[in-house]
Amino acid sequence: MKLNIQDTFNQELPADPNKNNTRRQVMEACYSFVTPKIPSHPKLVHVSTEMANELGFDNLDINSQSFLDTFTGSRVTPNTHPYAMCYGGHQFGHWAGQLGDGRAINLMEVVEKNKRWALQLKGAGATPYSRTADGLAVLRSSIREHLCSEAMHHLGVPTTRSLSLCLSGDKVLRDVMYDGNADYEKGAIVCRVAPSFIRFGNFQIFASRGDYKNMKILTDYTIKHFFPTIKNDDKSKYILFFNEVLDRTLKMIIDWQRVGFVHGVMNTDNLSILGLTIDYGPYGWLEGFDKNWTPNTTDRQNKRYRFGNQPSIALWNLYQLANALFPLVENPKPFEQALEKYKKNYVFLFHEMMKSKLGIEHNEEEDHQLIVEVENTLSLIETDMTIFYRSLSNIKKSDNLKTAFNKIKDSFYDEDLCTFKVKLKWNKWLENYLSRIQKEKLSDAERKKNMDLVNPKYVLRNYMAQLAIDKADQGDYSLINKLYELLKFPYQEQPSQEKWFAKRPEWARHKVGCSMLSCSS
Repeated sequence: MKLNIQDTFNQELPADPNKNNTRRQVMEACYSFVTPKIPSHPKLVHVSTEMANELGFDNLDINSQSFLDTFTGSRVTPNTHPYAMCYGGHQFGHWAGQLGDGRAINLMEVVEKNKRWALQLKGAGATPYSRTADGLAVLRSSIREHLCSEAMHHLGVPTTRSLSLCLSGDKVLRDVMYDGNADYEKGAIVCRVAPSFIRFGNFQIFASRGDYKNMKILTDYTIKHFFPTIKNDDKSKYILFFNEVLDRTLKMIIDWQRVGFVHGVMNTDNLSILGLTIDYGPYGWLEGFDKNWTPNTTDRQNKRYRFGNQPSIALWNLYQLANALFPLVENPKPFEQALEKYKKNYVFLFHEMMKSKLGIEHNEEEDHQLIVEVENTLSLIETDMTIFYRSLSNIKKSDNLKTAFNKIKDSFYDEDLCTFKVKLKWNKWLENYLSRIQKEKLSDAERKKNMDLVNPKYVLRNYMAQLAIDKADQGDYSLINKLYELLKFPYQEQPSQEKWFAKRPEWARHKVGCSMLSCSS
C-alpha cells in the first residue's frame, strides 16, 4: 500500500511544543501532536470504494493488514506525525472558547491525481482538546457519518468524504439521550477525508486571544494551499479570501435547502472554511415539510438550527468569521459589503434553485408567488418533501386538476387529513402551476428530465440509517453496503429499490435515532 504523503499543515504551521496528551489550553499553536489509541480488536466493516480509488487504493490494498492498521490507528505510518487541530467556536450563539479536535486525529495529507486529501480518524482516542470526554466514537454515529458523507457527495452537495468504517473492538459508554441512562455500545472509527478540515473556529481562537501573528500565518497558509487563484500580496487578499469563503458557504446552504438536509448543529466550529458539509452529528432530512424542524434534541426548545433558519445562521457565522479576520484588514467596509452581498445573492440563488425544482426555466412575474405558495401549501398537512418534488415532475401540461392532484397525493402522510379546505388550496396552487408550465417551451419529458436531476428520489432518511444501525448492532453489516450502493445514484429510478422511495414508517415517528437525535456519539 503506497501513499504519496505530502504533509503541509503540520509542517508549515506552529505546533504545540507540549507533546503530552493531557487536557489543557493550547496557546500560540495550530495543533498538538497526538498518537491514536491502539484498538483492541479492529475490524473493517465498510469501505467507500470510490473514495478509496480517489486515493489510489485497489482491492488488494483495501483488504490488506496495512490498510486496517493505518485507518484504525493501530499503526502510525512511518514519517508521519498525527495531530489534533486547535480551534474555538460559538456554540448555540455563545462563545465557547477553545474546543479543538476532541475525538479527531489527523493522520497525514496525501496527493493523488493532482488532488490533495487530508486523512483524519474520528473516534481514535483522546487529545488535548477532549476536555472531559474519551475521544472515542460509537458504531451508531459512525454508520450515520460514513453513509451520509458519501450520500451527500452523490447528491452534489459540497461535503467531506468518508473512506472507511471500522470497529475498534472496544466498548464505549454513552448516554444517548442525555437522560441519565448511559450504556455501553460498540466502538467504531471512521476515516474522514477532505482537502482540509480547517473551520471558522480555527481563525476565531487566535482572534479571541489577540494572537494576530499566528492568525495571519494560518490565513496565509489557507490561501496558499486552498485558494490559489488569490494572487494579491497585500491586505486585499484577505477580503478576496473572505468573499470566496462566503460564496462557497452560500452554495452549500442552497444545496442543503434543495435536498431538505438539516445539519442540526451549525456552530462556528462546525463550518468548513472550504464550504464543505462537515461534522455529521444530529442531522436529518425533512420527512414532513416543516421549516421549524430540527433533528437536534439539544436545540429542541429554541430551534436555532431549524431547517428554515440555516441560511440566516450561515450568515451569522460569517459575521463571526469577519470579526476574526478584521484585524488583518482594519477596515470594516469590505466585510460589510460582502455580508450584504450574501443577503442579496441568497435571495437570487434560492429563487433560481426553487425554479429548477419546479421545472421552470425562464422568468415570469408570478414565479415568486408560486414559490412562496408551494412552501405554504406544503405546510398545511404533513407532506413528504422528497416524494412531493419527485412526483411533481410527473405532471403534464395536459393534466386536469384531478389528475395533477392524484400524482402528488402519495406524498401526504395521512390523506384523511386532506380536508376540503386543504384540498381547495392544493387545487389552487396546482391550477397556478399548470398555467405556469404552459408558458415553458420544454416538453413534458424534457422538463421531467431536468427536474429529476435536482429533486432526488433517494436520500438517507433517518429511519433507513437506523435500520442499518439496528442490524449492525446484531453483527449484520449488509444493509450498510446496500444503502451505500443505493445512495450512489440518488437521482436515478432504480426500480428494484423502490421500497426506499417511501414515507417514514409510523414506527419511526418517535423512535430514538429516527426523529430526534443527540450529539452523543
